[in-house]
Amino acid sequence: MGFFSKIKEVLTKTKNGLAKKLNDLFSKNKLGDEFYEELEDILISSDVSVNTTLEIVENIKDIAIEERCRDKDYVIELLKDELFATLTEADELDIETPAVIMVVGVNGVGKTTTIGKLANYFTKQKKSVTIAAADTFRAAAADQLTVWADRAKVKIVKHGEGADPSAVVYDAISSVKAKKTDVLIIDTAGRLHVKANLMEELKKMSRVVDREYPDAYFYKLIVLDATTGQNAYNQVEVFNDAIELDGIVLTKLDGTAKGGFIVSLSKELEIPVCFVGTGEKLEDIEKFDAEEFVDALFE
Repeated sequence: MGFFSKIKEVLTKTKNGLAKKLNDLFSKNKLGDEFYEELEDILISSDVSVNTTLEIVENIKDIAIEERCRDKDYVIELLKDELFATLTEADELDIETPAVIMVVGVNGVGKTTTIGKLANYFTKQKKSVTIAAADTFRAAAADQLTVWADRAKVKIVKHGEGADPSAVVYDAISSVKAKKTDVLIIDTAGRLHVKANLMEELKKMSRVVDREYPDAYFYKLIVLDATTGQNAYNQVEVFNDAIELDGIVLTKLDGTAKGGFIVSLSKELEIPVCFVGTGEKLEDIEKFDAEEFVDALFE
């Protein structure tokens, strides 16, 4: 099963809501001001941000007026084109090796599971992988990560609970440099309620990577729970201000009818969605494909 068939499954709630509303709109409304106002309402109700919605609808309206178009299918194609263009405003992230990937995000978004899936993803690409268990704050975090490392059949570097996270990163870098490992994935704490301490900790770990492994490509990915919708913006902004994020990994997309927030996420924050979790299994993570994502919304 490829990304397109999986993404169709996880987007069931979003696409069913969007498709039904669009069909209702086209059945009762001719193209005109009222039509476009209702189209705005539909996109906003799917959690596309207000600013992004207004820009998308304005662009569609301008083209439709210029082309003197009254055809439903043509307008849908215009909408698909606008959604794709919006999703791809942030440059696509291509991960090169040797890579260090720092994975951040608040507790409960699926960070540990995502790291296990990413480890397996790169292993399947014939890359050697090591995981650094640098969340030394949360009880049993390293133990849970070890379970996923074992499933993915990759090495894990860990210290005891309460240890300095940067020391874990330092030791992990020493190991991957010695072994010429392709990918190092770093787990981090997600205790946003003590935000200042956490952000300083992440900055310190980033400095260790920059200093100890300047030859590596360093990527910082944030894991977002798609069911949080627009609230995810605040999380992205907090982490981005501290460490300058390179990409977004989405989890739990199958649990929300408001997947539209992804459309405005890339545009307004200029950070691309690069991976999507598509299920509970180790192999259920896929590289994000904007064109297939948009197609799946209308299938």
